[in-house]
Amino acid sequence: MSEAKARFPILLTVFVAACLVVLCGLGTWQVQRLAWKEGLIAQAEAAADLPPAPLAKVLTAADPEFRKALVVCRGLPTAPYVELQSIHDGEPGSRLISACVPEGMTQTFLVDRGFVADSVSARPRVLATTLPLAMAVELRRSPPPGAMTPPPSEDRFYGRDNAAMAARLGAGTPSQFTLFALTSPNPEIGALVASAPPAAFSNNHLGYALTWYGLALALVGFYVAVLIRRRKPPSSSSAPRAER
Repeated sequence: MSEAKARFPILLTVFVAACLVVLCGLGTWQVQRLAWKEGLIAQAEAAADLPPAPLAKVLTAADPEFRKALVVCRGLPTAPYVELQSIHDGEPGSRLISACVPEGMTQTFLVDRGFVADSVSARPRVLATTLPLAMAVELRRSPPPGAMTPPPSEDRFYGRDNAAMAARLGAGTPSQFTLFALTSPNPEIGALVASAPPAAFSNNHLGYALTWYGLALALVGFYVAVLIRRRKPPSSSSAPRAER
């Protein structure tokens, strides 16, 4: 019995137990993240399904992101714009961004007027006018560009930096929400596709959870194999030969 106790791998057991706690904890955390992410996706889909409402009313919601709104922007079809490099349906091009202070409001918003492919040279004309334009838009938050995003080149941007775009357009401090036009403010340019990009929700938490739990199961299997091997009696071939 004392020999069996001496052979019991105490340090290995402590190490394996600590690793199991960490691996199972990471797996459980990913399961919790999965529920949280699914809740976000369901919330975004529910918000997108709501009918459009005046922008001022939509902004009073607890979280207006992904909501559709009705807005009046004066002079938008001929307003100055900057170009944001983008991809739509696998095709490179630019999204045209203008500034707008909606009718009845004082806050500046950036309006994404739509996508135009690089193969298309046509662009909206720029002309000072105050003609009103009513349209439906979708609200999206605009996180700042990453540290590796190239700086803008004149009127061409490579990241959705709302503050820099607004400054380039000579507008005031913009809202955190970008207004994506759902109908083109420039129907005369058929190649200008007005649309909100798909929601960028990466939901790989189930796979991560299965990976952590799988590693924990493999570790248990390794530990059991070690114990079985330690308890297995030595083979006869390895036993010392008796002297003749």
